[in-house]
Amino acid sequence: MESITTTSYAVHFNDKAFFELKKYLTLNSYSKVFVLVDENTKVHCLPVFEELMADALSFELITIQAGEENKNIEACNKVWLALSEMDADRKSLMINLGGGVVTDLGGFVASTYKRGIDFINIPTTLLSMVDASVGGKTGVDLGSLKNQIGVINQPKMVLVASMFLNTLEDRQMHSGFAEMLKHGLIKDASYWKELKAMDSFEDIDDHILTSVSIKNEVVLQDPTEQHLRKILNFGHTLGHAVESYFLENNEKETLLHGEAIAIGMVLEGYLSHQLTGLSLSELEDIKSTFLSRYPKVAFTDEDIKTILSMLKFDKKNSHGNINFVLLKTIGEPVIDVKIPNDLYTAAFAYYKD
Repeated sequence: MESITTTSYAVHFNDKAFFELKKYLTLNSYSKVFVLVDENTKVHCLPVFEELMADALSFELITIQAGEENKNIEACNKVWLALSEMDADRKSLMINLGGGVVTDLGGFVASTYKRGIDFINIPTTLLSMVDASVGGKTGVDLGSLKNQIGVINQPKMVLVASMFLNTLEDRQMHSGFAEMLKHGLIKDASYWKELKAMDSFEDIDDHILTSVSIKNEVVLQDPTEQHLRKILNFGHTLGHAVESYFLENNEKETLLHGEAIAIGMVLEGYLSHQLTGLSLSELEDIKSTFLSRYPKVAFTDEDIKTILSMLKFDKKNSHGNINFVLLKTIGEPVIDVKIPNDLYTAAFAYYKD
């Protein structure tokens, strides 16, 4: 698979990935290398990484707790302290080996430690491969509010090795697949149809490449999310609010990111039908596709009220306005759409119907 070049780094795939990492380490004289993992990747992915990099890399290991609930400033503080205690200087390198929590948090820690050290991301989940691999977004949650603290800073390279997907349960694969379906909805109707037809994840490599290419094409045109890059947030305005609500509510089962975003895309698909011209047949296509792959979640009126109250924290908001990305048709998004208040409850009613 050919590497993908971004504005400042390359995404390398499978066997080429670790060849390029070894070459990079040979050409760059780092004082120390640190590998950040969580409890899961320490068990399932670190041994594979160590075998692939045998005799090519000496490193110090830092481990954080797994799970979105640990993607916070307290975890950052522990990693900063670990770096300091192990004498990390400004010529150190951090390699983030894990899913989105590890790459987001690790990238933020590296970007801020001693005003910034180099980092490399090795995403190990489908979600992080097709989402966090491109764009340079780093950061952590503020309480249950998603990604409120962070910076945009680019890694030195990203390595996507699909062998790590063998460590994932089916639910995690479906979570990442929701972001891939989103890429079709916002950019390529034929890709949407292609993904819908998949009944297994056996031949996912080429689709990973397509998704990374789609996101890279968008980010190259708008690296700091002033205009076009906002389209990547389709399904995320309501989806993030749903995810945050289930994350902070101990009585609810926590939703994975893709599961929440799948709900968000159905809800925002309904808003698109009402406001930006998405046809009823396309809306029904979106709804049936997501409900066939992701279990329907029950929402009480109180749940919906609390979820809607969280919309004011969305990062795309400006001047007190909640800005949505909606669809004119599948493959053609519209940004910065304002929503009449009465449509929110109607969208949830459509999802629950």
